[in-house]
Amino acid sequence: MKHVSFSGRLVMVGFGSIGQGVLPLILRHIAMPAERITIVTAEERGHDVAKEYGIKFMRQPLTRENYRTVLEPMLGQGDFLLNLSVDVSSVALIELAQARGAFYLDTCIEPWAGGYTDPSKTPSERSNYALRESARALIAKYRNGPTAVMTHGANPGLVSHFVKEAMLHIARDTGLPAIAPTDRSGWAKLAQTLGVKVIHVAERDTQVAEHQPKRRGEFVNTWSIDGFVGEGCQPAELGWGSHEKHFPADGKRHDFGCDAAIYLMRPGAGTRVRSWTPLEGPMHSFLVTHNESISMADYYTVKDGDTVTYRPTVHYAYHPCDDAVLSLHEIAGKNWDMQPSKRLMMDEITTGMDELGVLLMGHKKGAYWYGSRLTIEDARKLCPHNNATSLQVTVAVLGGLVWALENPKAGPVEADEIDHARVMDVCRPYLGEMAGAYTDWTPLSERERLFPEDVDRNDPWQFKNFRVV
Repeated sequence: MKHVSFSGRLVMVGFGSIGQGVLPLILRHIAMPAERITIVTAEERGHDVAKEYGIKFMRQPLTRENYRTVLEPMLGQGDFLLNLSVDVSSVALIELAQARGAFYLDTCIEPWAGGYTDPSKTPSERSNYALRESARALIAKYRNGPTAVMTHGANPGLVSHFVKEAMLHIARDTGLPAIAPTDRSGWAKLAQTLGVKVIHVAERDTQVAEHQPKRRGEFVNTWSIDGFVGEGCQPAELGWGSHEKHFPADGKRHDFGCDAAIYLMRPGAGTRVRSWTPLEGPMHSFLVTHNESISMADYYTVKDGDTVTYRPTVHYAYHPCDDAVLSLHEIAGKNWDMQPSKRLMMDEITTGMDELGVLLMGHKKGAYWYGSRLTIEDARKLCPHNNATSLQVTVAVLGGLVWALENPKAGPVEADEIDHARVMDVCRPYLGEMAGAYTDWTPLSERERLFPEDVDRNDPWQFKNFRVV
């Protein structure tokens, strides 16, 4: 099925695992000639894939000094700038796309190289909260300009649409009207009415390369290693809910912006939380900073004047593939100094799946997980140059592209602000089994069997109960 026709030029910045995986989806589902696509990337990696599809490939790292010179000749009115890079400022590229009259999409808000770990900046200044505020400032500036979809991969991105579908399921199952609200206020009121206190992006990746285990001095992952390490070294961040009674001892508030989130004075890759998925069950996960932790907490906030009357606590709870866990353990022991070798698992994966979903907790039915169970076998059948993790990202990129082209004058928008049903229509055929499951699990389940713990038994949904200390 061709979802939409596109007559402009498409410039793809970055061509790692996501770029290589999304290219066949674009050619399959967007009616446009391959000769109108150009790849601009810092590395030789992926040149063979570009050649396979007859796509122009330009190896040219983008910097503060040269990005305009390189990209301006390639972009004009009605063209599309697809940013799948690392170490290139998203805000700079959004501004360039708006100036040229071009569409835009990225999967996260990136700073220029070094921005995640610049020791001259405070933790607040190098947080995802700060990056999001810098991008959100463009909304008023370019309202009704060419559509720029910000942070629309799997997470952030697809999971925002999972949350909306999950809330409609809970409404249906608790006797409320399961009718999708039409605006932000309506969705926030629905979350409040349901009584959702906590939202985890709860993900368990079980993909494994049985014949090629991780070696010492090697970082192994199923998606961008540079991206994962960069966000893992940022402060742990979470949307801070209105029900929370115990502010973390190492927690900090920002002194600017929407005030929907806090950060911890420690890296996300060194912060663990308790979470749950249907197939894994209870698990210890990493509270890695992500844009959706902030955007969803902000989006679902209800206020009476300037007073917040409702807001859920929101954060990522990520258990990566086992080799990535070993890689994180090793890098933490080296004080977050990256291993000399990196390996992105793709063809060597022998089995496993990515169980990616959202866990909504605190409502009448306790907790509800909803999301995608995509196996490596199904991912390979569905689309070349993908594993289970990358396909959940690349199809979300496709969904965002389609929505942008169908809504050309929306200006800069986040995933929470766009039509979840349309994006899910595009994505669902590539997500494997879409499953929903209720559970009576709480972060207090089976606690204090061996040792006493500092927990709040009056409210299981307090962040202090989720945190692993």
